[in-house]
Amino acid sequence: MAQEYDIIIIGGGPAGLSAGLYAARSKAKTLILEHGKWGGQAATTEELENYPGSIEQPTGPEITARMKKQAEEFGAETKVEAVTKVELKGDIKTVATENGEYRSKTVIIATGAKPRLMGIPGELELRGKGVSYCATCDADFFTDLNVAVIGGGDSAIQEALYLTKFAEKVTVIHRRDELRAAKTLQDKAFANEKIDFIWDSVPVEIMGDGIVERLKLKNKKTGEISEIEADGVFIFVGYDPVSDLVKDLVETDERGYIITDEEMRTSMDGVFAAGDVRKKMLRQVVTAAADGAIAAVAAEHYMAEKFE
Repeated sequence: MAQEYDIIIIGGGPAGLSAGLYAARSKAKTLILEHGKWGGQAATTEELENYPGSIEQPTGPEITARMKKQAEEFGAETKVEAVTKVELKGDIKTVATENGEYRSKTVIIATGAKPRLMGIPGELELRGKGVSYCATCDADFFTDLNVAVIGGGDSAIQEALYLTKFAEKVTVIHRRDELRAAKTLQDKAFANEKIDFIWDSVPVEIMGDGIVERLKLKNKKTGEISEIEADGVFIFVGYDPVSDLVKDLVETDERGYIITDEEMRTSMDGVFAAGDVRKKMLRQVVTAAADGAIAAVAAEHYMAEKFE
């Protein structure tokens, strides 16, 4: 027999954990399901210096671990189970996982986003063999080696700076002639002697015999093709929403981001979305946490009107 809950939250990143905290604190019977690592993308970030109150121990793993503990202390159940199917129509929703089924009055989708692939030759073949999407996860494999970082936004520059703690040299490759990252990050990167920059260029092939050895580049202005040596390639060119589970059940935009109103309500009655998986201007830990709190409170209001 399926276990029953008031609120089921799919996703254990900052949005899901914040939703779990607010839901459980209001005495709603709450379940948070996470298929992989608790904390989402935030747990792979070395420093969250722009998260309010994170001056001491500002690492992603530290902050998200505290989020999870806090939600559990208020009574939220947490389970590591991959969700395989959801049925969202009707008053009671069904969430199926690899271990069984759960039923709930409301569902909050907080599945986040995943790094976007470049789709160039060698990327998939050498993934895990020098191609990475997470410096915090893999930087120590490249101690005293030369690595390339693809991208010019906050994530790319944050990770490039982190890589300098391990690598001998970090080359940032950006398709434009200036970075998009925050000015404070740019200042740190330009001041770091280990970081070089290649402008107006994009990778067209990652090369190597079983492991990454070289990177082929194309200059967008001149069309010139060149190669640089690299022991590792870290790719940070954006993210795509993890919404396949529900994209045919709730309204999404052309990229798959879930469309909500300001109370995190989706097009499906009793279903809410929070964090990076929803269409929004700013995707940061602070906005994910806010989304989660709003979604949980909105779910409580919905249940009060619908079931009481």
